[in-house]
Amino acid sequence: MANHKSAIKRARQNEKRRMRNKTCKTRVKNVTKLTRTALTESPEAAQSALQEAMRTIDKAASQGTLHRRTASRKIARLSRQVFKSQASDPA
Repeated sequence: MANHKSAIKRARQNEKRRMRNKTCKTRVKNVTKLTRTALTESPEAAQSALQEAMRTIDKAASQGTLHRRTASRKIARLSRQVFKSQASDPA
């Protein structure tokens, strides 16, 4: 445990940031999972879930929780899955 006053404050700040980043990363995982499950339902549901996922991932990147390239890669892979399922869907 930290002994100096400044080290105690730094540990407190790190814990706050860790919890904030954890909630943001969990939210990203949840919207990604929601988008992948929407792929089986309908193309419209998948498209709207993708829009929500893109918004959430971009927000996480702008807050500094995710690196911008990581966010871009996640969005690209997710959108590729959505568009691939729409192209293979005969309806």
